[in-house]
Amino acid sequence: MLQIQNSLTGRKEAFQPIRPGEVRMYVCGITVYDYCHLGHARMLVVFDVVRRHLEASGYRVTFVRNITDIDDKIIQRANENGETMGALTERFIRAYHEDCAALGVRLGDHEPRATEFVPQIVEMIRTLVDKGYAYVGPNRDVYYAVAKFEPYGQLSGKRLADLRAGARIEVDESKRDPLDFVLWKAAKPGEPAWDSPWGPGRPGWHIECSAMSVELLGDHFDIHGGGMDLKFPHHENEIAQTCAACGSKFVNTWMHNGFVRVDEEKMSKSLGNFFTVREVLGWVRDPEVVRYFMLGSHYRGPINYSDESLAQADAALMRLYSALRGVEPAARHVETDATRRFVAAMDDDFNTPVAIAELQNLARELNTAKAAGQGEIASARAAELRALGARLGLLGVEVEEFLRKQGSRPTALTDADVERLLDERAAARKAKNFKESDRIRDVLVEAGIVIEDQPGGRTLWRR
Repeated sequence: MLQIQNSLTGRKEAFQPIRPGEVRMYVCGITVYDYCHLGHARMLVVFDVVRRHLEASGYRVTFVRNITDIDDKIIQRANENGETMGALTERFIRAYHEDCAALGVRLGDHEPRATEFVPQIVEMIRTLVDKGYAYVGPNRDVYYAVAKFEPYGQLSGKRLADLRAGARIEVDESKRDPLDFVLWKAAKPGEPAWDSPWGPGRPGWHIECSAMSVELLGDHFDIHGGGMDLKFPHHENEIAQTCAACGSKFVNTWMHNGFVRVDEEKMSKSLGNFFTVREVLGWVRDPEVVRYFMLGSHYRGPINYSDESLAQADAALMRLYSALRGVEPAARHVETDATRRFVAAMDDDFNTPVAIAELQNLARELNTAKAAGQGEIASARAAELRALGARLGLLGVEVEEFLRKQGSRPTALTDADVERLLDERAAARKAKNFKESDRIRDVLVEAGIVIEDQPGGRTLWRR
């Protein structure tokens, strides 16, 4: 049975969907004012794999991942660029979709944008005001009164008294409590605005996810996910808003993925170690290398990005593709103990490092069968390896295409150059000119080309 670490309880719990055979799941997405970075990539890959495993386990999954397209940073960036907010967000939504496609991350069944759900947001805020959980400040902003929600802090383990003791004194007399947060921001000159009972304005950040998740999944659903940085205050505020407005439990299981560090330091622009997804994709053989790297660590823990870790992921993925080389997978995937161990690992809170180890074990079995000339066993193992890889979003590239792609090591040789040199080497070997044959091999090796001489005189190659 699937077990998931529930951030709300701090325990690993048996997963029981609210509706038999169906999973409703919401994941906090990105704010579209810039390109996706490695932290976004981890969130995207982690919850894509969660979704894949749920579906492979027989569940019907409704997957929602939102897009924040109205925000202070968006307005500021659009003003700096001299463009409209809509032009800015559309450009970066397209870039986000391109990054998802490159990483093998499927888009949500719904990808709601905050600007498309303003009526639902306004209605939820109106309900909170009517129930006494929110109030209109003198500046016409609408605030959530944190003290009114007794369970506040249940997700993050924070106490209101401790939060107040550590709160900075803000020059904001509109709030009744320094911990109160904004639900609706009154319009400022030149800013986008929508009509509301409290005057023109726009939604606060926290309320959008509450309104959109309830509208698309109902007021009580199975899984809510996001990065660890969203646990407090964003997800804490979501719980307070939604439970108060709807009088429901809201979410059964909360999941949070860990941070990405770069060379053992926190990723930040000020440290000069901030990398976008498309930057990193330009340095690897194939986007699957980045995906493999992300899955090499358990989703809840931190992951350290470095040139070495990326190279290790490349080498490990290369071993899987090399094992598949020259083998036609069987038409049908027959499950073995490897599959059962793989599924057991994934059922244990999505333990991808152990699941990946099973892929490597299968690759070794496949290589053994190939070496022993056991074609039927090799075909069966190849089919199993492909099928399990697909559950992680891996091994989806044609084998020869993957092996011949150029990695981060530069080479001046095109595919045609390599084929020409291999033909010349074959001719030299046939003429017993082994000195020339060795010279050509050295040229290929220096350019990062690995050649494998096969029985019968055939030569395979990869970068």
